[in-house]
Amino acid sequence: MQALFSYGTLHQKQVQLDTFGRLLEGEKAVLFGFRVGQVKITDPAVIASSQKDIHPILLSTDNQEDKVEGTVFLITEAELAQADEYEVSDYQRVSALLDSGKTCWIYTASPHAQII
Repeated sequence: MQALFSYGTLHQKQVQLDTFGRLLEGEKAVLFGFRVGQVKITDPAVIASSQKDIHPILLSTDNQEDKVEGTVFLITEAELAQADEYEVSDYQRVSALLDSGKTCWIYTASPHAQII
């Protein structure tokens, strides 16, 4: 199983059903050294699923006083690939360390992300 930290639209029931075909269960978690910004989404399928064209996006600050609260979901390798497909090119998947000491995947701003 893969651990995926979610802080935004992957919390939405419809996004989970559209992306994974099921509802996810997870545990609360905190990620330090990041803050949440916003990005404008243009992908029609992503907008249709989330019902939003403005999505949250993780921005690295390297300041351990900055934190983002979210949920860690355990998903399969195939579901991780589905999450990759859902996230538009403004996001990149990287490994991160949570407050619990566990390592997980996060989606953070890619170098070319158009932050608003």
